[in-house]
Amino acid sequence: MAANEKVDVLIIGSGASGAAVAWSLAETKMRILCLEQGDWMKPTDFPSNGRDWEARRYTDFEISPNRRGRDTDYPINDDNSLMKIANFNGVGGGTIIYTAHWPRMHPSDFRVKSLDGVAEDWPVDYWALEKFYDENDRMMGVSGLAGDPGVPPRHPPMPPIGLGKTGTRYGQAMNRLGWHWWPSDSSIATTDYEGRAGCINLGHCTPGCAQGAKASTDITYWPLALRAGVELRTRCRVREITTDEHGMAAGAVYYDADGVEHFQRAEVVILACNGVGTPRLLLNSASAKFPNGLANSSGLVGRNLMLHPWPMVSGYVDEPLDGGRGPINTIWSKQFYETDPSRDFVRGYTLQFSRGTGPANQAIVGAASGLLPWGRDHHRHYRQMLDHRLNIGVACEDLPEEHNRVTLDPVLKDSNGIPAPKIDYTISENTRRMMEHGIARAEEILAEAGATRLFASRTALNYPGHLLGTAQMGTDPERSVVNEWGRSHDVRNLFIVDGSIWVTSGGVNPTSTIQALALYVADQMKQRLASLFD
Repeated sequence: MAANEKVDVLIIGSGASGAAVAWSLAETKMRILCLEQGDWMKPTDFPSNGRDWEARRYTDFEISPNRRGRDTDYPINDDNSLMKIANFNGVGGGTIIYTAHWPRMHPSDFRVKSLDGVAEDWPVDYWALEKFYDENDRMMGVSGLAGDPGVPPRHPPMPPIGLGKTGTRYGQAMNRLGWHWWPSDSSIATTDYEGRAGCINLGHCTPGCAQGAKASTDITYWPLALRAGVELRTRCRVREITTDEHGMAAGAVYYDADGVEHFQRAEVVILACNGVGTPRLLLNSASAKFPNGLANSSGLVGRNLMLHPWPMVSGYVDEPLDGGRGPINTIWSKQFYETDPSRDFVRGYTLQFSRGTGPANQAIVGAASGLLPWGRDHHRHYRQMLDHRLNIGVACEDLPEEHNRVTLDPVLKDSNGIPAPKIDYTISENTRRMMEHGIARAEEILAEAGATRLFASRTALNYPGHLLGTAQMGTDPERSVVNEWGRSHDVRNLFIVDGSIWVTSGGVNPTSTIQALALYVADQMKQRLASLFD
């Protein structure tokens, strides 16, 4: 395809949702182009190839773009938020650095207004997405154990990650308490799968998997999409979506790696830039016809940001456990997931039980928690902590509130002069009560498992980077940004497929649902091809 020749479909972003929608639409034989502001990632460059892999989690593989500071990143002003923003810019997006935890939303998550009288119901339900969840599990390569009584039936294509010493200790404690637990679903290959080698326990999976066992879309969806004729153009930072005299999306203005401005024309535009990048782009695409930002007649673009507050509760046991060997995931519990009228909050949370960490990270965490003293006893305490740590994350549902939002910063800009996003976010009282309930339950579990020196970090040590809700889907154009199949109410040839279209956040990691939704939107587009270009 000649540079900037008009395409049928322009996708912006190559991460979880952009890759899935590109692959699904490829069978139409339309001319499809994806613009990605980052680079292809070389597995040989991943930290787990070197002895400094832990140090690089705090530099070029840090989850915060503000601290990572690659030239492909953009700054984010998150000073006005206890929860900091995490993302990754490159082919594969956040799937390069995620933990590969793979829960699905529950059926109740799509009906919180009907069930609990808060937020809004989704215009789709679990059952509409079920076949796309299954398809995505096959495409990404998911490991797990069928039969979990806490969720609808699913059949992961690979066996689960082994419990190890750490998971076994958690499970025994949960059995004594009489609470639900189950081996975690993970998008990590436990056997050889579709050309990917199985996990060899290189270490924690967040800073990229050099083995290729962890599913990231650069090695799952993209090779198939490219072979099917999709074009992927890297180092292309999009500044704005332009519109024509009819108010339709006309294409995108972007800068290449040399800072040269280009205009890419398109018949249809699909945004897949995450819950911060998408509203940033829409707001920066304001024009005379769309003075408050593109697709923003509702005024909701950027509002209802949900970030999943995620307390981490840790403790230490006498027996050496797995430490940083093996994937971080072990088991989960849905014991406290659904609304319980006897509690002082609605909705609920998942408990996620993880292994310990490597030696450098253990020193950092120990010092930050105040449990690792300086002085004469420093090394004795450190020996008692390394490979002895238990850690439970409390994945709290975050309900939408309009004052939690993404706007354009009036001063801060990226290296191409594009306004940076500004985050305003506070944790709601409902979520705070949920957090404290979850912390108390985690402490009970750790005590039952024989752990002492308990420590709870409510926000400071962990922020999962789940960026949701800032361009919500719905049937009412006054109360949503896109319709029930991802199409903008205001701009008929503009679609959104990333986490920004979420109505509520659930109490789970979102990637499997983000991708299932993207596949659902792509399927709807294929069924309605004749009307896409109206």
